[in-house]
Amino acid sequence: MNVLTIDIGGNNVKMRATGQADRVKFPSGRDLTPHRMVARVKELTADWAYDVISIGYPGRVVADRPVTEPRNLGHGWVGFDFAAAFGCPVKVINDAALQALGGYQGGTMLFLGLGTGLGSALIVRGHIVPLELGALSYQDTTIEGIVGRRGLDKLGNKKWRRAVAMVVNRFVSALLLDDVVIGGGNAKKLKSLAALPAHCRLGSNANAFIGGERLWEPPAARRAPAAEVRPEADEESAITHH
Repeated sequence: MNVLTIDIGGNNVKMRATGQADRVKFPSGRDLTPHRMVARVKELTADWAYDVISIGYPGRVVADRPVTEPRNLGHGWVGFDFAAAFGCPVKVINDAALQALGGYQGGTMLFLGLGTGLGSALIVRGHIVPLELGALSYQDTTIEGIVGRRGLDKLGNKKWRRAVAMVVNRFVSALLLDDVVIGGGNAKKLKSLAALPAHCRLGSNANAFIGGERLWEPPAARRAPAAEVRPEADEESAITHH
């Protein structure tokens, strides 16, 4: 079965299908509605062969449909029927959960996406558990307010890295984790994982495409050796369309 994976972000929409080496992307932004997204994807993938579609969506998802509007895109996403629009089976999950699934290697794994906010998802024996850990209270703010972009700007790199280490250590203890994957645009600012628990590792935005394929597998099959996880360097291989 060939899977087309679509990773919807605030700056770009990225796509890759089973068996393709390169990804294709086009700009997103506040004018991007679901109808425009579908039309553009169809245009750019007209000669691609795929049977089903996986979508990583930047917001809450229930039963393969968004239930919240994205912060950085146009409107009309809530309740949108992607399967009807594309004319094939479609699975939709939160974009952090899609990345988490792509980086999963077994056991109980937490994914934290450090970006403007805090993306989070738990994978337990191959089962996806979407989370909103950033909404948890911490002192006079939230976890997202500490380790998201706002916290980074307020604290500076050094104190922010210590805050990330504190948060990760608390989650490891509270959730009895076997593994923690840290991704998102600000993960590179950690410099080193030396201050974090030994079983932490850096993820990659490209893991979303591995996750898109795994989404159609049974939970017991959603496990892979570390060699499958792709490095951040392959971010450069995307072909941009405007």
